[in-house]
Amino acid sequence: MSEAIESIKSNVIRGKRKEALEQTQRALAAGVDPAAIMKDALIAAMSVVGQKYSSGEFFLPQMMIAARAMTEVLPLLKPHLVGAAAQKRGKAVIGTVAGDFHDIGKNIVKMMLEGAGYEVVDLGVDVPADKFVEAVRNESPNFVLMSSLITLTMQSMRKTVEALQAAGVRGAIRVGVGGAPLTAKFAQEIGADFYSPDAHECVEACNRLVH
Repeated sequence: MSEAIESIKSNVIRGKRKEALEQTQRALAAGVDPAAIMKDALIAAMSVVGQKYSSGEFFLPQMMIAARAMTEVLPLLKPHLVGAAAQKRGKAVIGTVAGDFHDIGKNIVKMMLEGAGYEVVDLGVDVPADKFVEAVRNESPNFVLMSSLITLTMQSMRKTVEALQAAGVRGAIRVGVGGAPLTAKFAQEIGADFYSPDAHECVEACNRLVH
């Protein structure tokens, strides 16, 4: 791996946005392959960050700072990536369910998915079931990912899965759920395909299921 790529990766992990941007600009000017920067610097960095978060070495603020550094570098690379469609791993529709207005966890998942090569359609917060159904019809995603931080809004996830089933689109997608009050058992009970305790695990689950 080139020194430039290793340096970009290191600065993204540490959340040093300015340095990561400057080094990416220099690397591109020097002819470093943008796809290699994407794969070996950005995606690799966020994988390390996710592992550090899962193991307790990193906390939420460190994860957010790293994710923001990565999202600032992404626009520099996108114009240089030939055949952008071919670079995409898949597409996800994401949102915080009806009645819940928390978006930090959702936003981190979105940033990490984008860093891993996914196209993400963010429906925002307090998203009713019919909006998820509409987005599946309009966007044809691989995944519907739902977040909930309040125990009372967990039932909105059940209603959304039921609405996707009733609309006849459930079979075309994989449903993932996450959030502090959730468990794998609850995900199974409502008919979701997977539960992720954190953003890193969500990306890993999508990677396993996308093909």
